[in-house]
Amino acid sequence: MYELNICHLYPDLLNLYGDRGNIMALKMRCVWRGINVNVSNISIGDKFDAEAYDIIFLGGGQDYEQEIIQDDLLNQKGEEIRNAVKNDKVFLAICGGYQLLGSYYKTWDGKEIHFLNALDLWTIGGKERMIGNFVFECDFLKNDHYDGKIVGFENHSGRTYLGPGVKPLGKIIKGYGNNGEDGFEGAIYKNVYCSYSHGSLLPKNPALADHLISVALKQKYKDFVSLSGIDDEFENLAHDTTIKRIMG
Repeated sequence: MYELNICHLYPDLLNLYGDRGNIMALKMRCVWRGINVNVSNISIGDKFDAEAYDIIFLGGGQDYEQEIIQDDLLNQKGEEIRNAVKNDKVFLAICGGYQLLGSYYKTWDGKEIHFLNALDLWTIGGKERMIGNFVFECDFLKNDHYDGKIVGFENHSGRTYLGPGVKPLGKIIKGYGNNGEDGFEGAIYKNVYCSYSHGSLLPKNPALADHLISVALKQKYKDFVSLSGIDDEFENLAHDTTIKRIMG
């Protein structure tokens, strides 16, 4: 029987707009397939051994919460996170967690705050927030049965820009995405997946959840081929209905 160990980093502080739902979706989509799942909540002061986990999740938080975790994240867990990224560990990072994996955040008044520098990306603060439901398209999810569309909710003033070695997660169909300028949303580097999408992201987008699970299982088990099918009637209904509402 397959088994996945999932780490939720700072669940008590980085859980904006129900980001915890991503952990719930990953767990249940494994359980429904007979895959054992262990979830560990790791916060300030807790030992973090990245090698013990197959998927690592970093959610979003307000500036205040991000300031609280910054010392622990950078000085206690930073090296483990950077090494885990280099070693192809699977990550999902949402909004503030996405920004924290980058090199820095420059506030609108010019103050530069250094982050993990695990990914070649950076964020510039703006005075106006980018808020609303949005839709983007992921080419890597497209197949004969799925058009690759992802739906979520964004609320951020930071404009994120990607370096040459980092690919966007998807292309914006409706909404702002990374910066409201280049038409892209999120980031992919190795097995790290980043998005500004709250909502939470995975329950309404089961194809993306299954992709993360599949990547993690392929990393861990040489004999893993593909996930078995499950009934996604309600998940797909939520996904499709929300997209129709957003697109008008």
